[in-house]
Amino acid sequence: MLQIQTNEAVRTRQGEEPNWVNLEKYLKENLVDFQKIVEINQYPGGYSNLTYQVISQTREYVMRRAPLGANIKNAHDMSREYKVLSMLQKQYKAIPKVEMYCDDETIIGAPFYLMEKVEGLILRAKNITNYEFTAEKWKHLSETLVDNLANLHQINIYESDLVSLGKPEGYVDRQVEGWIIRYSKSKTDEISNMDSVALWLNKNKPRAQKHAFIHNDYKYDNVIFNNELTEVKAVLDWEMATVGDPLMDLGATLAYWCEKDEGDFLKTMNITWLEGNLNRKEVVNRYANITKIDTSDILFYYIFGLYKNAVIIQQIYARWKAGLTKDPRFERLIFGVKELANLAETAIILKSI
Repeated sequence: MLQIQTNEAVRTRQGEEPNWVNLEKYLKENLVDFQKIVEINQYPGGYSNLTYQVISQTREYVMRRAPLGANIKNAHDMSREYKVLSMLQKQYKAIPKVEMYCDDETIIGAPFYLMEKVEGLILRAKNITNYEFTAEKWKHLSETLVDNLANLHQINIYESDLVSLGKPEGYVDRQVEGWIIRYSKSKTDEISNMDSVALWLNKNKPRAQKHAFIHNDYKYDNVIFNNELTEVKAVLDWEMATVGDPLMDLGATLAYWCEKDEGDFLKTMNITWLEGNLNRKEVVNRYANITKIDTSDILFYYIFGLYKNAVIIQQIYARWKAGLTKDPRFERLIFGVKELANLAETAIILKSI
């Protein structure tokens, strides 16, 4: 029997407790019919923004705020994530309903927003022993995951205000340049593969694709399935969403898509290597059949996805090493940076995803 629930909140980590008194006072003053906070817990998954379960006398909410010690321009922007969800719900239903946004840092120490808690199932690597799915079930789940991403990319951004959320012209160039700069600013160890991959990315930029609205962090554990596991009920974590090249989004997903004979670090973070899941080439073929987008340059997007994920991990590790966060999980992240860099270099050599 499957025992994987989204309600996995636990006691808040030491040093990451929000100011209960300030928060309750603010919510009473700014949220209709809010009475009293009964309990606050923390969702332990994820390595970036902090996510909390706020239980009131009448209902549950989810609260999001930036991580402690983060000082990265244009990242962890709660106002933008709130804006994205507010605008997107007019055209795309698989998202939580947002309730309110607060930019007053004196309340809990950082801007935050509140949204509804969506009930359903999140499939996470840490609950691997609870998964008793057949290969056929995994095939269906992975196909559903890909189909939902393809559907997101087919939203007409010009029929809504979504087009205002990004600057799609020159998107790939800016992304490559920006993530290389981010790595140089957060670098702590000499990793030669990171440097060689950056050089390759600069020399192999693909032609531009038709613009689309993209999530930029789309994977199993950012998706809530309904209890019957037949459809995607909600997609979470929209902090990096924008308008740009849809294959950058697909490449980001492929970079999470670990296969059976690949690295230990990735296997601890995802479940795509379990028997029955589509492999990366099958993911690309299914996506291309739905969207009719030319995926002949997909190697570049996969390599960039690996590099970007490595940089994100490096930024988190650098915060831990500087003592800006105490989360013990972060100590070993440097091994993840090295593994992703090795995967990227191997893909370049083999010219294959």
